[in-house]
Amino acid sequence: MKDKPLTALSAMERLQPFVGKWKTEGTIQAPNGMGMRLDAIDTYEWLPGGFFLIHHVDGRMGEDEVKAIEIIGFDEKDGMYVTTSYDNQGIVTNYKAQLHKLEWTIIGSTERFQGSLGEDGRTLTGVWELAEDGVEWKKWMEIQLTKY
Repeated sequence: MKDKPLTALSAMERLQPFVGKWKTEGTIQAPNGMGMRLDAIDTYEWLPGGFFLIHHVDGRMGEDEVKAIEIIGFDEKDGMYVTTSYDNQGIVTNYKAQLHKLEWTIIGSTERFQGSLGEDGRTLTGVWELAEDGVEWKKWMEIQLTKY
């Protein structure tokens, strides 16, 4: 029997494990082969009504300060999560995402992420890849988020 399509609200309820404050640590692959450190606090909270999840980012990538806000919703037509991020450099980024069991996948035009939530819901570990030319994907960042 085929699964029923998710409604926006039922799909968003599946993101409940993300809600809370997370310590993010990782390594960024630099073009010269040297790794840079990534440290951040990521906070996820519901917009009242439960149709959108708000993600705040406050961190550092190497020497650079990173601040961002992301709004996550669900597109019933595509059956995928949709996100829009706004950062302190004036960059707006749109992604599509999927959650299959504990696997969280984010897909953008030049960036993508594949990660896994821990069984206890207290960790998220994964790899970001970058395709500056939109074709050839290269490892960009390895990250681990740990819930406070």
